[in-house]
Amino acid sequence: MPKKIILTQNAPQPIGPYSQAVSAGGLVFCSGQIPLDPTTGQIVSQEIGAQTQKVMENLQAVLQAAGCSWENVVKTTIFLKSMNDFPKVNEVYGAYFSVNPPARSTVEVARLPKDVLVEIEMIAQGGA
Repeated sequence: MPKKIILTQNAPQPIGPYSQAVSAGGLVFCSGQIPLDPTTGQIVSQEIGAQTQKVMENLQAVLQAAGCSWENVVKTTIFLKSMNDFPKVNEVYGAYFSVNPPARSTVEVARLPKDVLVEIEMIAQGGA
């Protein structure tokens, strides 16, 4: 089964040599999204709640382009600049997964692209 590249204008365009998502073997691998406005390419805020909300909106656009929804997500990884932001990120993230949430890892990292506070990647079943 060949891989299929997923690309949507409703999420920020890749800022490096990667795809927004790749569908292969019945899974959709969504690259990490950061809180960029897809229209302006600018960081939406310096506040963790607003950044997390934008990341989730960007991921939703990529999932939709792949023919998936939140119910298809089986694994996520959250990268945080500071683990002190975990409660707020968890609150925003949790609103998207109120029933049967996916497996998840959360890690604190030294630095993220464009010095944002949060990046999230996902793996989903099905789709394109």
